[in-house]
Amino acid sequence: MFYVYILRSLKDHNHYAGYSSDLKHRLEEHNLGKVEATKRRTPLELIYYEAYKCRSDATTREKYFKTQWGRSYLKKVLKHFYEGGG
Repeated sequence: MFYVYILRSLKDHNHYAGYSSDLKHRLEEHNLGKVEATKRRTPLELIYYEAYKCRSDATTREKYFKTQWGRSYLKKVLKHFYEGGG
């Protein structure tokens, strides 16, 4: 399986979208500062993920989450999280 995930920085509250075949290990790498894009934004929490059988489907979805439409979608799906319920 391939996982598309959204992380939120507990430091600056910004988000990061990525994909991996090993979600748990990848989250550990992010929080250990081993990922250049997020190493200055740790700690990070996983707030959303989706699973796909095909890598190309996962990478397409990851790119979508990096667009304004994708960010708007997440705000709708995670409405209660953003309202302080999560």
